[in-house]
Amino acid sequence: MNQLAFVFGLLGNVISFMVFLAPIPTFYTIFKKKSTEGFQSVPYVVGLFSAQLWIYYAFLKPETTLLITINTVGCFVQSAYICFYLFFATKNARIQTVKLILLLNVVGFGLIIVLTHFWANDSNRDDIVGWICLVFSLCVFVAPLGVVRQVIRTKSVEYMPFLLSFFLTLSAVMWFFYGLLRKDYNIAIPNVLGFLFGVIQMVLYVMYKNPKKVVQEKIKQKLPEIETQIIVIDENKLPELSEQIIDVVKLGGAAVGIIPVRIDNVILGADKTCSPV
Repeated sequence: MNQLAFVFGLLGNVISFMVFLAPIPTFYTIFKKKSTEGFQSVPYVVGLFSAQLWIYYAFLKPETTLLITINTVGCFVQSAYICFYLFFATKNARIQTVKLILLLNVVGFGLIIVLTHFWANDSNRDDIVGWICLVFSLCVFVAPLGVVRQVIRTKSVEYMPFLLSFFLTLSAVMWFFYGLLRKDYNIAIPNVLGFLFGVIQMVLYVMYKNPKKVVQEKIKQKLPEIETQIIVIDENKLPELSEQIIDVVKLGGAAVGIIPVRIDNVILGADKTCSPV
């Protein structure tokens, strides 16, 4: 059983490393455009905090080398992404990112270490930190709901990289079985939710990956509405047009009626028939 858990843990390390590399296309786009545009730093700051928490938890548990190795790598990679983001971010985005780092990675993580070290017993410290990791991991897996909402609203997957969703789903599967075989439910439970949200993101990517089709569908949906508006406008204008035509005919008739015509020395078409002077 321990050997099988080690296999899943090793696969989890490999796939998680691929997860850490998945945002590279995103940062390549940022590098080319010299701007962070609609991309946010929150996932990378949160990822760094998550890696910090799992390293702390791993040091409190026996035989957790695989957790320590991958999360140590995660700390370095996420820190590199954050530095890269700060370099190309706008002043406002840079300030917000620094505030988040100080609040979450410095103050938040520091408080967790201090409180669990001084207020918790040695016997239950790992359980308390494990529960903190579990709750935070659930929050991390729920966080992409904001991106999911944006994809559904805009019908665009520009800011939801497919590779990241794909490797996150695979990673969730591996770490679920690793936690299950080790009977460490603090690791297993959050990855169930991670798998579900990963699948949802991949389905949305398949649905909205072609922006041209989405635009065409929008146009098709708008056509009946536009045609209805045209018909309504035409129907509203018809009485006015009819009245204008009638007025023109009347004026034309009146104009014709007042043209004097000489027939046999008699003038017709005046107010009354009269003889020439």
